[in-house]
Amino acid sequence: MNEGFPDERVLYQAACHCGTVRFALRLSDGLRSARRCNCSYCRMRGAVAVSAHVGDLEVLQGAQALTLYQFNTREARHYFCSRCGIYTFHQRRSSPDQYGINVACIEGMSPFDFAEVPVSDGVVHPRDSADGKARIAGWLRYDADPAEDDD
Repeated sequence: MNEGFPDERVLYQAACHCGTVRFALRLSDGLRSARRCNCSYCRMRGAVAVSAHVGDLEVLQGAQALTLYQFNTREARHYFCSRCGIYTFHQRRSSPDQYGINVACIEGMSPFDFAEVPVSDGVVHPRDSADGKARIAGWLRYDADPAEDDD
């Protein structure tokens, strides 16, 4: 980044469930990058992720508690807290210069804040497809119960 210009993007604070791992980040495309994936791992994990460039995430506390999980090609690097088990972020196979961050870890955010989230096709990964393009497998929608608004 250019030292002469301040970074005007929001600096978010984030943490795992137990608070052992704390990190700060700036999103590369704001909340517009929110998505899910249908690969074998993400189907089970179920998190909504947003994007940050690798240089825009800093672990502030608990780096020693982060556990790395890799599978299949072992290119993506999935990190979770070894104490509470929460997935915090991962370095993407599709874009190694980016992290996907679990929105539930970001202070004041919830996956239920998003009415509609695209689901990336991770079964036919962009790095494995003939044209190398990312595809949308579908959409995940959340509609709050209107009865809950009556309180």
